[in-house]
Amino acid sequence: MNDFSHLDNSGNVKMVDVTDKVSTARMAKAEGKISMLPETISAIQNDALPKGNVLTTAKIAGIQSAKKTSVMIPMCHQLNLSFVDIEFDIQKTAIFIKSMVKTKEATGVEMEALSAVSGAALTIYDMCKAVDKSMTIGEIKLVTKVGGKSDHATEYRPKVGVIILSDSISKGEGEDKSGPIIISGFKDAGCSVEYQKVLLDGSDDLVSTIQGWVNDGVELIITTGGTGLGPRDLTIETLQKIFDSKLPGIEQALHAYGRGKVKTAMLSRLTAGVVKDAIVICLPGSTGAAKDALKVLIPTIFHSFHMMKGEKH
Repeated sequence: MNDFSHLDNSGNVKMVDVTDKVSTARMAKAEGKISMLPETISAIQNDALPKGNVLTTAKIAGIQSAKKTSVMIPMCHQLNLSFVDIEFDIQKTAIFIKSMVKTKEATGVEMEALSAVSGAALTIYDMCKAVDKSMTIGEIKLVTKVGGKSDHATEYRPKVGVIILSDSISKGEGEDKSGPIIISGFKDAGCSVEYQKVLLDGSDDLVSTIQGWVNDGVELIITTGGTGLGPRDLTIETLQKIFDSKLPGIEQALHAYGRGKVKTAMLSRLTAGVVKDAIVICLPGSTGAAKDALKVLIPTIFHSFHMMKGEKH
């Protein structure tokens, strides 16, 4: 398999599917410069060029370029931008251009920020080319990006345990599909997932299993199943009794993501809380819930272990 997200396994171009990515606030900054003669700089400052106010026009062009990035660059997604700004720093022989672009979408705005700088620089070139043939555009680069998986990036990976609660699976009458999804997802993220267990719905061993794992140093425990509306769906009621504190933000994030995809997610029950030094998250038993949880939890959940140790949020 290749390492390029815009190529398939046969080497053909493709657009990256961001349908299932979490929409978050994202921001990117870029910068570049256009070099020119000192006389040209002076003419720009004195608004003495025949085509009019250069920097005002360049700013508008930069904003428009950010908006039109998906038109210019084939594999870029069309995004609803919430903010675009361009700043100019005029020096003796160059104008430095800085852009900032923001959105609340499922993918980043790095290309929009770079397009904004490029569009502004090209517009300055166009408006000044009649009086200056020496201009050069260069050093366009991404300065920073915020949002998505790069937010709260941490190398720390907790020890993970997964508990499946299901009468049919426990009795060997059904196939566990959600457990392998959770286990594989956290292993792929670099976690150790050595603790795994299957229990009957409403099992009396649930609490003792979790407490034993916590004493063994398991830091993140995921349970799947036993959260429905049936009389034997007792996972949430059982574990809420042993939580030292609840984590409503995790619950809300998982619920919101699920409802954004499937209406029936509103009927799902889930919970999350802290037991001593571990985080316990109870998920519905469907494969969809397992996949959604990976999208929401990884890698943000890893940051929580720094917080639990008293480090900066």
